Amino acid sequence: MIEAAGHLTRSFGIGRALGQLYACLYFSREPQSLNDLTRELGISKGSASMGARQLEQWGAVAKVWVKGDRKDYYRANDAFGRIIKNAIKDLAGKRMERSSTLMDEVEAELSPAPAGGGTAATDDAFTRAQIQKMRAFQKKAQGLWDGVLLRMLLK
Repeated sequence: MIEAAGHLTRSFGIGRALGQLYACLYFSREPQSLNDLTRELGISKGSASMGARQLEQWGAVAKVWVKGDRKDYYRANDAFGRIIKNAIKDLAGKRMERSSTLMDEVEAELSPAPAGGGTAATDDAFTRAQIQKMRAFQKKAQGLWDGVLLRMLLK
C-alpha cells in the first residue's frame, strides 16, 4: 500500500515521498516520528520533514504529542475529501495564478493595434484573442471549482 500510494502521488506530479509518508502514517497504529518514517521508507530526513510539512499544510497529517519525548510525531487524518480539496487548491491555485500572471505579461508585451493594420498587428490581435479564450476557460474552471457538487463531494 505504501509503494502504491507513492506511485499514485508521483503520477499526479506531487512526488513519491508524499504518498509514501501519508500511507505509512495512515496504516500505523501509533504516531510516527520523522526518524521512524525515514527508517521505514528509506528516505532522507530532509525529504521526510518537507513532506510532513506539506501534508500538515493540507490537513493530511497532524502533529501529536507523545509523553516523555520531545520529537515531533505525526498521525494521519482520514478526512479524504478535505485533504484532496486542500491539495488541489494549493497545487491548482498556484498554477492558475502563475498562468494568469503569464497571460498578463504577454498581453503587456503586445503592441497596441495600429490603425493601418499589418502583419504584426494581426499576429498580436490573434494572440490577444487566444489569451481571451484561455481566460474564459480559466473562469469556467474556477466556477466548477466553486460549484456546489464538487464542494459536497470533497467535504
